[in-house]
Amino acid sequence: MITLENVTLTYPDGERRMTAVDHVDLVARPGVVTGLTGPSGSGKSSLLALAATLTHPDSGMIRIGDVETTRLSRAEATALRRERIGIVFQQSNLLASLTAREQLQAMGELGGSRARRREIRGRVDELLEAVGLAEHAGKRPAQLSGGQRQRVAIARALVHEPEALLVDEPTSALDQERGGEIMDLIARLTHERGTSTLLVTHDLVHREALDALVTLVDGRIVGREGDASGARRLELAHA
Repeated sequence: MITLENVTLTYPDGERRMTAVDHVDLVARPGVVTGLTGPSGSGKSSLLALAATLTHPDSGMIRIGDVETTRLSRAEATALRRERIGIVFQQSNLLASLTAREQLQAMGELGGSRARRREIRGRVDELLEAVGLAEHAGKRPAQLSGGQRQRVAIARALVHEPEALLVDEPTSALDQERGGEIMDLIARLTHERGTSTLLVTHDLVHREALDALVTLVDGRIVGREGDASGARRLELAHA
């Protein structure tokens, strides 16, 4: 589970500080895709960076499962990201020289015991099959379509069986059909694997793939739709 309690983040802006995330309370539950939406500059990506331990808040508390991340050292935060958080960026960021299988195998070599690395290597082909790329495991990024590259990126993010999956605009570089396929894939894997998925999107054409939706404006939550069971509900946040 991903939990944010009264979290605030500011950035220097000349002689002042700009508030990117403003006293946010948010829970992303296991097996649920929680979407973050809002206009450009509303704080969506900043909130995702906080959950990923890539940025430290000015105040408030953040937990990934039972770990309070705001108290971690830089090395501890790095280890947490490697072992318990999966991140999918807007661009697939694949290594041009590696095949789809090798992209995942490389993640398995990062940290952990020898037995753990061996376990991860044994899971690579299962993950590629789960994202529909079993027949393309030996292809390099240049031989894959944009949607296929994003599928590799999703599989790579799941290599360590993370409890938290953080996804930033996964359909921004895809057409509507391929974007819908990617959103459905993320939803299916979230439900099957019980990950707590937090997904940033500005395009609500694929709204049905989300179990819950949180709307941000100027760093504050102004609306919540849906709940942990996926039931559709709209409730305006208190000002």
